[in-house]
Amino acid sequence: MLDQNNHQGKFGADYIRVLASAAGLLWSQDDVDLDTVDLCLKLPGRTPRGFSPRIDVQVKTVRNPEASDGLIKYSRLNYAQFNNLAGSGFTVPRYLFVVHVPPETDRYTDLSTYGLLLRHIGYYLSLSDQAPMPTHDRNRHTSVKIPLSNVLTVESLRRLVTDDAVVSV
Repeated sequence: MLDQNNHQGKFGADYIRVLASAAGLLWSQDDVDLDTVDLCLKLPGRTPRGFSPRIDVQVKTVRNPEASDGLIKYSRLNYAQFNNLAGSGFTVPRYLFVVHVPPETDRYTDLSTYGLLLRHIGYYLSLSDQAPMPTHDRNRHTSVKIPLSNVLTVESLRRLVTDDAVVSV
């Protein structure tokens, strides 16, 4: 059985995979994680944005998010991870996805006659308007603030993939 941290991380990535599947998107994963991209999400076929538009995402999870003033503060992003998301020099848009998960792993899902419930909720943030840190130090961390309105849904996920730019609030 997975330890709690690996279980939590796997559930966060699976949460995004399920949401992408519900949105009619394809997901893929690089065979080696060299630039902190956990998942690639794309819409197959021709769209107004071009042929098979895609985004790259880094998935993080949090058990007890710090929320105030309409923002979630996520403080476990190291400088290297931040730099692989920040700035505008990417061919493929990149996003940070943060999935709020229950503290107890046995509460990740619930099954009823209505269907399968995944707990709790995911949020997204573009760091394209942020300047990269001057160093790629994996031992130093920074905080980012994610608007509570940036909820990952089927519609918002499709919009992230098909729009040229999604500006964070």
